[in-house]
Order: sequence, then structure tokens, then C-alpha cells
Amino acid sequence: MARVISVEAERFPIAGTFTISRGSKTEAEVITCTISEGDYTGRGECVPYKRYGETMDGVRAAIEAMRGQISAGIDRTALLGAMPAGAARNAIDCALWDLEAKIGGKAVADVVWPAPLHQLETAYTLSLGEPEAMAAQARANAARPLLKVKIGGDNDIARIRAVRQAAPDSRIILDANEGWNDDTVAANLAFAAEQGIALIEQPLPAGHDGILRHIAHPVPICADESVHEAGDLAALAGLYDAVNIKLDKSGGLTAALVLRDRARELGFGVMVGCMVGTSLAMAPAVLLAQDADFVDLDGPLLLARDRVPGLAYEGSLVSPPDPALWG
Repeated sequence: MARVISVEAERFPIAGTFTISRGSKTEAEVITCTISEGDYTGRGECVPYKRYGETMDGVRAAIEAMRGQISAGIDRTALLGAMPAGAARNAIDCALWDLEAKIGGKAVADVVWPAPLHQLETAYTLSLGEPEAMAAQARANAARPLLKVKIGGDNDIARIRAVRQAAPDSRIILDANEGWNDDTVAANLAFAAEQGIALIEQPLPAGHDGILRHIAHPVPICADESVHEAGDLAALAGLYDAVNIKLDKSGGLTAALVLRDRARELGFGVMVGCMVGTSLAMAPAVLLAQDADFVDLDGPLLLARDRVPGLAYEGSLVSPPDPALWG
């Protein structure tokens, strides 16, 4: 029986404004891919990301271009060779996982994580702003055990100090989004260590981070924009201590599992992160993150409206997805 694919662009309002070093947005723009076979339907969601040259129209067109191969029954392994890593492949890959689970009557979790699933402690993200505004965000969320703080400007030491004073008991991840440079990185790292920061994400632009091989890492440094697939890892040895795996970068759960396992083999710490999307995008990542060192799957917590049904969050704890959502 031929498979039928549909592609839809959707928008979900963000609660307020989400700001990083590259700009601000007030809504999550996502592409949803639905693949049906007979009475069974699988779904996958992706978030096109401008930093990687992706647009809503471009990602939608890339998915549509696979219509013939999907109708003919392409599987997830063949998909890896048929499309490059990125958001479009992620949406198709996750839809195929969901469809396979429904047709076979076997949950995705039973395939990728045979042990009992458990709740995960996710980071909660604070948007970039002036130190006083970031301190107010931190103070309002100081009861959360793990905060992810967007930085990446000329005043980052003041921002770090303000957030730490406002949330003295929280573990903190700093995400510079490539916003530091060779002149600021060492001093910022040293100050972050003084403040007890747990992890720093992508302090320098991808491809312009060679100095990390020659300076101290008083705080572990995590690659984000510098790593997409398993093939990227060898070049990161000596530069980074951990990698942030996102399904939209790796191009789906299938490739992300390979990336996670290879990262472990090479001695990297593992963080599982997300773009700002809905629970449908987070659901497969919750399975991927069952043994992660850091989890950043707070996308739905940043939205004013999520999908129904969505993931269940209790404070900063996120539960595995219900099959009615995905998998």
C-alpha cells in the first residue's frame, strides 16, 4: 500500500519574546510532516533555522520533493543517504518512526531505550537581555534546578554575575550562541568558573574556534553549532568537552542515535537540546535523552500554546511521551 504524505506550516505563539544573540522572535514557526499508510498515521515536527540557511518555504519544499520516494516506501536508513542532515529530514524521519510504531504495535521507546523510561530534568531558558532584566528572569525561576542562560554580548560578565546572584542555588548553563571572540573567551571562561557555572555552549563561531585547543577549560565547553552529525566529531576532539545533539541539526532521531553513541565512544559529554518547538518536536528527543548528561527540552514551556495532547511537565521534570502524542 502506497504511503501518503502531507506537509503543513504551523505557528505557535511564544509567551513573551525569546531573545538570543542573533535576534528575537515571538512565535515558533514549525513544519509538520504527516505520513499515512492505510489506517495508520505518523507525525514529525521540525523547526527551520535561519543560522543553517533554512527557511519555512525551503524546508517545506525539501519535504515535498521526497513525496515520490516516501510513497514508494523509503525507510529511515535509506533516508539518511537520500537527504542531507537538517530540519526537513528530521520531520520525515520522526514521522516514519511514529508510523512504524503504530503499524508494528511496538513503541519507539522499546526500540531505542529498552530500560524503563524515566522523567528528565530539563533546563529552563532565560532570554538574553540587560543584566537587570536577566536577573529578574532568574529570580522568577530560581526554584528551578537547572537554568540555561542566553548570553553573547559585550556585557556578559555583568549578566553572569546578575543571574548567579538572583539564582544562587540553580545549576547554570551559559549559551553564548557563537557570541564571544578570541579576545573575550578566556576572561569570560575564568569568570564563569568563579561563579560555579556548570557548562558553556558554543562560545565561539563554528569554524573559528581553534583557540579552544590552546586555552584552559575551567568550565566544560559544549559544541552546538559546530556539530550536526557523527562525522563532525573527530574534528572536535581537543576543542570541546561535550556536544549538544538536536534532532533538527542531525536530521532526525535515526542519525541522532548514531551521533550520541559515537560521542560517548569518543569521550564527549552529551547534551540533548531543542529549537523552540512544540511537544511533538520534543517527544523523540525525550527518548534520546534518557542517559544524557544535560537535557534542554523546554520548548513547550516557552510557548503560550502547545499541542494537545502535549508532554507532561511538572516544574522542570518532563515525562516520556504518551503514544497519543508520538511514538
